[in-house]
This record gives sequence, C-alpha cells and structure tokens, in this order.
Amino acid sequence: MKCLIIAAGLGSRLSKKGDSKPLVSLLGLSLIERVILTAKKSGLTSFYVVTGYNGEKVRQHLNQFKKDRNIEITHIINEEWEDGNGISVLKAEKLLNENFILLMGDHIFDESILVKLKDEEIADGEVVLAVDHNIENKLVDANDVTRVREEDKRILDIGKNIKKYNAYDTGIFLCSPAIFGALEESLRNGDSTLSGGVEVLANRGKAKTFDIKDCYWIDVDNEGALKKAENKLLDTLKKTSDGPVSRHLNRPISTKISKCLVKTGVTPNAISFLSFILCCIGAFFFFLGGWINLVIGATLAQVSSIVDGCDGEVARLKFNETEFGAWFDAVLDRYADAFLLFGLTYYVYFLSENLLCLAVGFLAIIGTFMNSYTADKYDGLMKKKIGLKGHYFRMGRDVRIFIIFLFALLNMRFLFHVEIIDLPLLAILLIAILMNTENIRRVVVLYKNRQY
Repeated sequence: MKCLIIAAGLGSRLSKKGDSKPLVSLLGLSLIERVILTAKKSGLTSFYVVTGYNGEKVRQHLNQFKKDRNIEITHIINEEWEDGNGISVLKAEKLLNENFILLMGDHIFDESILVKLKDEEIADGEVVLAVDHNIENKLVDANDVTRVREEDKRILDIGKNIKKYNAYDTGIFLCSPAIFGALEESLRNGDSTLSGGVEVLANRGKAKTFDIKDCYWIDVDNEGALKKAENKLLDTLKKTSDGPVSRHLNRPISTKISKCLVKTGVTPNAISFLSFILCCIGAFFFFLGGWINLVIGATLAQVSSIVDGCDGEVARLKFNETEFGAWFDAVLDRYADAFLLFGLTYYVYFLSENLLCLAVGFLAIIGTFMNSYTADKYDGLMKKKIGLKGHYFRMGRDVRIFIIFLFALLNMRFLFHVEIIDLPLLAILLIAILMNTENIRRVVVLYKNRQY
C-alpha cells in the first residue's frame, strides 16, 4: 500500500532545533525518517513525501536516506506550503488513484495503529481517521489538537475550535481517492485545511473513525512535545520478557546509556560485543583469586548485564533490528555465561578444593544453558497470552548475574566483620537451584498449555 506524508510546513516552534522541522532529530533519527521507518515496519512499501518550506534540503536528506535504507520515496513539491495542509494533499492527486495511508511528517506513533488501520474495510468515497478517545491524554496539547465528534464510528464534526467533541484527530488516515474531490470542494468554500476536506465527507456520511485504543501518538510541534516523544519512545523499550532485575534496575540505566549511543555511529552488534568483552574480563578476575578481584569481576559482570540491554534498545530506536543481530547477541551471551560461571566455580574450588564445589558449578552451568534453551518456547507462549503489553514472570540472565554481583559485595562486607563465610559458593548454589527450578516450571507451564 502507498503512503502519503505531509512534510511541507515551517515548524517555527521547533526552529531552535533546526531550520527544517522534518529534519529535527529525535533519538538519532530525524522526525521524517522515524515516520517513514515506522510506516515501513507496519508493512507499507511506497512513500510519497510532500515538501515545501526548505524543501530542497529535506529532499536531499531523503535522497541519501532512501539509498541507505533501500526505500522507495517519491518527492512532491508544494510551492503553496504557507496555505492549509489540504493543499499538500491535493498535490498528490495525480499520483494516487487507489486507497492509501496519509500521515503527518511530525507525528510519532505506535506502529500497531497502522498494522490494524491498513486492513480496515473502506468503501469507495470514504476516508477513515484514526482517533484517540482518551481526551485526558497527557501526550496531547489540548489547546492545539484537532478535535473530533463521532458517533457509531462516523465523524459528525471536526476542527480545532469545536466545542462538543469526544476524540482527537491523530493525523493518521486511510483514504480513498475521494479525499481529493472533497478537498477541492472545501477549497472552493474557502477552507484549505485537511480537516475541511474530511468535514465535506463527514456531511455525506463518508468519514469513518478507527479507535487507536491505548496506542500512543504525539504531534511533535514544539520543544515540549519533542521531549515527551523522547520519553515515550524510551519507555517503549521495556519488554514483556524483562526479568525483575532488568525491569527495576538494568533497564532504567541502560535506556539512559542508549539515549546517548543513538546519537553516535555505534552499531548494535558492536554493543553486543562490548558487553561480551566486559563479561569475559570479569570472569578473568575470578581466576586471579582474592576478594578484591571477586568484587571487580562481579561488578564488571553487572555492568556487562546492563550494557547487554543497550544493543536491542539502540536497534529498536534506530530501526536496525536484524535476525542476525538477535542471534549474535544470544551466542555471545551463552559464551559469556559459561566463562563467568566457570570462573566463579574455579574461584570457589581454589579456596576450598572441595569436589562438591565442582558439582554445584556444573549444575549451575547446565541449568543456565537449559534456561536459555527453554526461553524461546516459553517466551513465545507468554507473549501470545498477554500480547505486547505488561510483563510476565521470568527468571533469567539478569537474575543470575545480579546474584553474583550481590553476593560478591556481601562477601566483601562479611570479610571485614566475620572470619569466613563462603558466599560465592552460596551464589553458585542459589543459581543452580533457581535456574533448574525455573526450567522445570517452564516445562510444566508449556505442557499445560501445549494446545495453546
């Protein structure tokens, strides 16, 4: 399906961030790039971008962007960009003779809106507007947003100044070519806005609504909205599969790191490798022996665990997710886990020379590897059951590494107050018990839901 994007306006309220609003940066990508990549991820393939103010600069930027990302982009020039945004839509009339998606070049939104909207049924002569019924939405500027009054999924009235309304216009449309005729009629009546064209169709009963429910959208029209968009995108990096340590400790830190990394050229695979190296160095310190080296090694391992979240975060923020990247990260994690637990087992055995330590270490390593093996099917099942929102119980790598880190710190404390307490051995034992118990629990859950 084709996609028309309006990016012709001045954007004076964002002028401090750049002289061209579509090119204002948001977490490593320009606004227009983020809109296009979100639409592409939802399944759209062909893009028509209407440019106006500072258009040559925007078009040059997009020409390089489409080469880098291998995206089909057709430029449409609007010399009358100072008039209403309906004019920008009309400029595409000769190029779009089938149903298409219409987006604003400065609206950031949840891709799932488009995934569902593009499959909506639409009759000839109709337009479908995605609306937000949450009129208390903190992401929306209530004084500037276009308001909608709808009933039974039909638009009754639309405009910025209407008094009675029950929804907001998100700027996301599924249009039939009838929108062009409606805009021309609205223009003859002195209204050159897109809302004017929609109102013409609404008066004929041809303007439908699509409820976005709890999906997010933001009109990035000023610096305050830009900050809200940044915070919202960072918030979306939370995963349903995050374990308790990831959710409450690692993720809040890693997102702050990722916020800086997206502004650089560092790739997600490079971040994965950095995390692996940090963990290996931590394991090396375990082999050196001594409580100071234990603390240094465990601290490096915990830092590695935090950095390990950044590769996926940067990939998602910059739309650089690949199957190879996910596989590469998983392979490095398994090697890092083995080195870390083997190093800790050696540390404990070197102190006591008790074969029982090797047996416990073996169970911890086996439990850890089986934990990663069972995760694939278990995560798949739980995501089907709860969707993309919320989270479910999960005991994994974040917990293992944090146990090592915590017990190493406690061991340092006890060494100053008590003669000998073998907390590193207890850490390995706890990991062995937790990981193998978690694996058994997953098998039981999967067995009970084998028909799901």
